[in-house]
Amino acid sequence: MLGWTDDRLLADVLPKKEATALTKAFGYTTCQDLLEHTPRAWSRHGSGVLAEDAQEGDMITCVGEIMGVRHFNTRDGKGVIRVAINDGRTVFTASFFNSSYVGRVLREGSRAMFAGKLKFYRGEPQLQHPDFLILPRPGERAAGSASLKTLSLYGDPDELLRGLDHVPIYPATSRVASWRIMAAIRHILTTLPPVPEPLGEVPAGLISFDEAVRGIHFPGPEGPEPHLERLKYNEALTLGLVMALRRLETLRRHAPALAPVAEGHRARLLGDLPYELTAGQRTVIGEIAGDLSQGEPMSRLLQGEVGSGKTVVSLVAMLQAVDAGRQCAMLAPTEVLAVQHARTLTALLADAGVPVSVVPLTGSMPVAVKRQALLDIVSGQADIVVGTHAIIEDTVEFFDLGLVVVDEQHRFGVEQRARLRAKGREGQTPHLLVMTATPIPRTIAMTVFGDLEVSTLRELPGGRKPITSYVIPESKPDGIRWAINRIGREVEAGRQAYVVCPRIDGDGGVHQVYELLGHGPFRHFVVGYLHGRMSSEDKDHIMGRFAAGEIQILVATTVIEVGVDVPNATVMLIREAENFGVSQLHQLRGRVGRGGHASTCIFHTLHDNDGRIAGVAATTDGFQLAELDLIHRQEGDVLGTSQSGTARTVKLLNLIEDYALIERATHDATELVARHPLLAQRVVLEIDRTDREFLEKS
Repeated sequence: MLGWTDDRLLADVLPKKEATALTKAFGYTTCQDLLEHTPRAWSRHGSGVLAEDAQEGDMITCVGEIMGVRHFNTRDGKGVIRVAINDGRTVFTASFFNSSYVGRVLREGSRAMFAGKLKFYRGEPQLQHPDFLILPRPGERAAGSASLKTLSLYGDPDELLRGLDHVPIYPATSRVASWRIMAAIRHILTTLPPVPEPLGEVPAGLISFDEAVRGIHFPGPEGPEPHLERLKYNEALTLGLVMALRRLETLRRHAPALAPVAEGHRARLLGDLPYELTAGQRTVIGEIAGDLSQGEPMSRLLQGEVGSGKTVVSLVAMLQAVDAGRQCAMLAPTEVLAVQHARTLTALLADAGVPVSVVPLTGSMPVAVKRQALLDIVSGQADIVVGTHAIIEDTVEFFDLGLVVVDEQHRFGVEQRARLRAKGREGQTPHLLVMTATPIPRTIAMTVFGDLEVSTLRELPGGRKPITSYVIPESKPDGIRWAINRIGREVEAGRQAYVVCPRIDGDGGVHQVYELLGHGPFRHFVVGYLHGRMSSEDKDHIMGRFAAGEIQILVATTVIEVGVDVPNATVMLIREAENFGVSQLHQLRGRVGRGGHASTCIFHTLHDNDGRIAGVAATTDGFQLAELDLIHRQEGDVLGTSQSGTARTVKLLNLIEDYALIERATHDATELVARHPLLAQRVVLEIDRTDREFLEKS
């Protein structure tokens, strides 16, 4: 937790039974584990704990005032006590069977915590025989179900529960209730010595770290907000320090200084392009030229929409390196894309009369062709090498590598980029340009990609027509017929179409949809299919036929998300669009509209009124959609934490709402690394190995 740990074992601080229960329920073994189990809500005077946000079957904990207690008997003579509870926003009921004790202690006007499985009866929320704990007011005594005995392990329950300004509500289980966690944390905090400031002083305008660690669980009248703000700042600062240290480490390396040559290949290409560069392209080309001219390695991220002109920008950068006598490597995620890039670059160079060699290198190349490619690379005959993971292999040696370009950077880990950059000459690190067609929200750019300078292409080159999007639910058969007819009209007009499916097999899968369409409404057209289980040769063959116009309608999975450029494709139908992420839908949609023809994307959904899909259809601005993506996804998933364990490092930050705080922490981290790099390194040592792996792979 930013330079501070509490490694005391739970078993050494808590009653043995409680330590065992917490370890079994949550896997926690140390006091810090439990202190980082922060409340999901805080109830002040019995309000605001989000009971109405839960789903049926969820284990919920809520605090409320008892509005009434009713006693009655069922037909078979069982005594029932039904308690009406108001949590400040929702009125719900709790039912107890054959419990005279409940009837004595639960009284109208009392305030209590309830924990149990949520059910709905005629639309009304209710709990059946929940655990409960009365929160005593002046003159009242603590009372409750069996959990009260657990609280007694920590002392007088009245003393524990009375006078809480805000009652913490913790993520709990059916066996370990929220108040049991609360009692354990309270006990740990009473034994915890003052928590030191990791940076030596309290950041201006924030509370102390010690106050935050304690107040996040038991805030006073001020509420949890100032405690949350300080802990969020610590999380953002931790990430900022890691990125600032990585930037510092990069600056300590040496790279070849590749100044532009006035009469070189770069200048010739720029002078002979058949179209006008956008203002954004010219700006980014200037930024990259400045970086390449320095003796420190460039580390730059170029983000831009599909079709915004990233490829030509990267070619200009590569020619700047070639002019300086260096080689370039372009890494692509698939063989299809690597071959396309090689062809595109070769065509651009040929059109401008630039005598620079482009050599593809992929795993499936014939042995003789691959052997010749390797010879060209090691001898320096190959100026630009375009390939897949094959170019990272130990057998590939460069004569003098000066620039590495990585396309669709999210498909590669940092260790893969590092292996490629290690192929430079002894003592020198090649420059690095990574590219993505998935726009990155500002907070992600600061936290996950904070070690990279960021360039952005927002304009689309002239001639591209806008894409019109529609949402059609399965429940609207007229809409489905319209979509089929629209595809048919486009194909009859000489255009091509994609139909994207969320799966390969089964209902709604590629194989089924291919059969239904190919033998049904599109039986007079040439229909093909494509998916990830096909061999590389078959995939290349199908994509080649589609690119050549031999296949009119292609039924595929998201394998086409990053694929060949087919300007003649003008319509796409995405089936069951709710199965795809916002960014993925935007990437898929970008496969059409790449020529000079008006284009259409149709989002089919199984559900009516899907707000997320409607949001995607409403705009083609990838930067707006990146923010929408962040809203609809858990921040941990965006950061990759669910796979890496980094949830312990980034747990409280909200990547939409906390932009100002992240910006401040990033600035503070940069300043701290500049002033005290050793202190910064010591502070971030607490990030565990899996967290470091995640951050490195970002």
